Amino acid sequence: MSSSPLNPASDPSPQPTPRRSTAQAWYRPTLSPEHGVYVILVVSFLTGAAAALQWNWPTTLALIAAFCGFQAEHPLVLQIKQRRSLKPRFLTWGGLYSGVAIALALYLYWQQGTLLSPLLWVYLGAIAAFLFDAISVFHREQKSVLNELITFFAVCLSAPFAYVVTTGTASPAVVGLWLLNSLFFSSAIFTVKFRKDKTHPATPSLVYHAIATSIVVGLWFAGGLSLLTACAFGIVLLKFGLILWQRNWYCTTTIQWVALLETSSAFVFLLMVTLSVLPAHLPT
Repeated sequence: MSSSPLNPASDPSPQPTPRRSTAQAWYRPTLSPEHGVYVILVVSFLTGAAAALQWNWPTTLALIAAFCGFQAEHPLVLQIKQRRSLKPRFLTWGGLYSGVAIALALYLYWQQGTLLSPLLWVYLGAIAAFLFDAISVFHREQKSVLNELITFFAVCLSAPFAYVVTTGTASPAVVGLWLLNSLFFSSAIFTVKFRKDKTHPATPSLVYHAIATSIVVGLWFAGGLSLLTACAFGIVLLKFGLILWQRNWYCTTTIQWVALLETSSAFVFLLMVTLSVLPAHLPT
């Protein structure tokens, strides 16, 4: 962080700040700083809701549950990192977010009216991803490509979550939609490495995008995605091509421009997928 008149780091002799008491700190809400994941969560959820062709009360509850589940991860991971001492703030808000998410998830599962609801697989996938992430954090491997891939695929479960909760059913198309979202957003895992290391080879990114494109094409051939929906993946290929073409700019520009590139591509992706899954003529 650079020094400035508003930054205490610029003062050669900063005054000590009074220590806040535990009673004052524990009630301060925790919010995840992972702004990119907010975009992934919302876009994936909206694509699932669009595929369901409706929005009802369970859909709203599912969105709240997904948001709280995502927020629960942040304080709980921080507590795992500081495992030598218990932090009341992290435990309080991690427990609160988890409690709300679990309560709503169980209610929505009960609303399905069957033990073999497709929601079971969505929940099991989310739980498995959270446990894997917790173990990775414990072993300080949370930044590994594998853990980041699993995390992105787990966040994109919000697409089938929205669809199943809204319609009460599942279909191969919603599985294809989940994979499309996951492959689209996971691209950033590989491109962001260019900013961390300007000499990072492009081969891993090229291999990932080649495999991801093959999977999307396979989903289209198998009927898991329509042609228009599959074409939405072309946006991430255009973004990847732009990054390779302007790699020096991408590596040196401010994070705000990178965030704008990622957010705008996600918005166009959402628009294309939403329009592709909606019927040709909406009911009037």
